[in-house]
Amino acid sequence: MEFFSGIKYNINGVSLALKTPSLLMLGLLRFFVVFFLTLFLSGMIFYWHDEILAMIWKAPQGGWLIYVWNVAAWLLSLFLASITMVLSYLIAQLFFGVFIMDYMSRITERIVLGQEVPFDQGSWFQFFFYLIRQEIPRAILPVLITLVIMLAGLFTPLSPFILVLSSVAASVFLAWDNTDLIPARRMIPFGERINFLKQNLLFHLGFGLLFLIPWLNILFLSFAPVGATLYFLDQEQ
Repeated sequence: MEFFSGIKYNINGVSLALKTPSLLMLGLLRFFVVFFLTLFLSGMIFYWHDEILAMIWKAPQGGWLIYVWNVAAWLLSLFLASITMVLSYLIAQLFFGVFIMDYMSRITERIVLGQEVPFDQGSWFQFFFYLIRQEIPRAILPVLITLVIMLAGLFTPLSPFILVLSSVAASVFLAWDNTDLIPARRMIPFGERINFLKQNLLFHLGFGLLFLIPWLNILFLSFAPVGATLYFLDQEQ
């Protein structure tokens, strides 16, 4: 089933990266950048945790509602942890993460095929800004829209459902952000790449599921280009 295949490829990508020094170093670089950004943003957000919760629902003085309030506080903590992770990832991407992802994908391609499929990238600066332009519709905008929906959902009775649905949607787009590395590098039209996502939605859902585990998702995001590249190359053959 494609869903479980997505989980398998994500784990296999981490396994291959741990055995390949160049992939390991690049993945660790991404890991520590996102990790320290997450620590910084988490410190800022959790400092205001009680104030944020009080805006949504003030703590009851006693009775059974105090237990419900504690559950709400726990859910808010998970929600804030997810937000800080995603924000840290996006900030790291905008500065240099997307370039590292592409380089990890190229190394994986050479390992699997024995060589990198040639393409015309122009100058280094042209290719770098091309990667940034691809990242905006591929991950930045979808994830930001998802965060807005999640925040808006906090103020509705359906907030738990919206929180889960939005998190799943974000993980799918983050998975596609990795499986799209080779197609984007080969200048395949954007419409065809969107169709690839639609046709393999269950795979991306499984691949991105591991991105929903707080803190551990930093590790899987760091090495995700490897597993995603393995999957795309297998799909080509």
